[in-house]
Amino acid sequence: MSATRMESHRTKSEVLLALIRTGKPMTWMQQVQLTVWLSLPAVVAQLSAIVMHYIDAAMVGSLGAEEAASIGLVSTTMWLFFGLCGAAATGFSVQVAHKIGANDCEGAKDVLRQSFTAITLFSLSLASVGVLISGQLPVWLGADLSIRANASLYFMLFSLFLPALQMSYLAGGMLRCSGNMHIPSMLGVVMCVLDVVFNFFFIFPSRDIQLWNLTLSVPGAGWGVVGAALGTGAAECIASSVLIWYLWTRSSQLRLVGSRGSFRPQAVTLNHALRIGLPMGLEHLVICGAQIMTTVIVAPLGVIAIAANSFSITAESLCYMPGYGIADAATTLVGQSMGAGRRRLTRSFAYITVGMGMLVMGVMGWLMYVAAPQIIGLMTPVEEIRQLGVEILRIEAYAEPMFAASIVAYGVFVGATDTLVPCLMNFFSIWAVRLSLAFLLAPRYGLKGVWIAMCVELCFRGAIFLIRLVRGRWMKLLQTAPLKRC
Repeated sequence: MSATRMESHRTKSEVLLALIRTGKPMTWMQQVQLTVWLSLPAVVAQLSAIVMHYIDAAMVGSLGAEEAASIGLVSTTMWLFFGLCGAAATGFSVQVAHKIGANDCEGAKDVLRQSFTAITLFSLSLASVGVLISGQLPVWLGADLSIRANASLYFMLFSLFLPALQMSYLAGGMLRCSGNMHIPSMLGVVMCVLDVVFNFFFIFPSRDIQLWNLTLSVPGAGWGVVGAALGTGAAECIASSVLIWYLWTRSSQLRLVGSRGSFRPQAVTLNHALRIGLPMGLEHLVICGAQIMTTVIVAPLGVIAIAANSFSITAESLCYMPGYGIADAATTLVGQSMGAGRRRLTRSFAYITVGMGMLVMGVMGWLMYVAAPQIIGLMTPVEEIRQLGVEILRIEAYAEPMFAASIVAYGVFVGATDTLVPCLMNFFSIWAVRLSLAFLLAPRYGLKGVWIAMCVELCFRGAIFLIRLVRGRWMKLLQTAPLKRC
């Protein structure tokens, strides 16, 4: 998407978002257009994030199966930390969406100021925990001795960069909830490009490369797995710094330059953040805890199974990340509609975003089924890993539409600050359905049995989320809001 078109879409989005805040009517077509215009940059941002991990996996995968397995082993624990960072940021950003929906921009800035202090303390604490457990984590996960050292070092470096990642989540979430999806999207792409560049020089040693008829000498650090962690961390630091600068000085609704207020967190703001973010954090603990348990199930199957599982999770992310992008748009639209006290519009945006997510991820699932050999082939030259990866990816393709239903519906519920019940739904679905089936099927069918269990569970989860969406109990906190002026 060109910069000119992105700016045009942003202007149109701001006009339509203003209709929500001012209580003016919106046609169904205007709602669809706004959903598309907000979703596109959010999808780009999500895809750029997973492309970054895809590139890491491909570059490290070219070094060999053990190097790939060392990152794959800790990837589920990393997703747990990603989820906790996202939950903490969302606890504050959803409050900002409600304030902006009610045209209370000064109140939104107050929440933003307080969030910087609270989130900084949280991220430093989380980074400390990550560093402390990094030495024993591969042992707890039952890793082979040959990959423990690299896995431990990679996770420790990842943990040290968590404060930068957390600030990126916070600044990006604030901008998205204000309706600005484009800047976080562009910075996500920039971060991906920087990650490629840093990895190119950090992972591989100095070497000669052939470019047409020219032989070029390329310097390199040759740090392998460590280089992948440092390259990603450096890219995160740069992107996070630019996002914070833009939010602080350029955001039309949230810039803090020239305004005054306290950065000391207030009890009411923290209580709201905990009510929203704590169930989300627990939900991520549930999901990622289950993923870690899945890793424990997969680890005894051998290095090939660990690597194939890791590569396939990364490859599948290309399919479901558009769903998370649409979920981001759903959170913004539902959050601002809730803040404006508009019940019918809130429900309409919920149905539009969930339907769009199921359609998009259904198409992506079909593409993943067809292109599975090429997708896995880009990440590893090891034939055994390729074959197994293709088989399990094609199993998962069938679940993508229902997976989309759960992802986007969850984004709707977050915008409505209804996070506790969805957390419990996820807990039951993953632990009672997925892990039970995985324990039963893995001894007989190996890694394919684990992924069959995952496919069945995702379909079940999508069904129960759709039922809750239609019943409408997630809108119980919606009240008619008095209109204010920013």
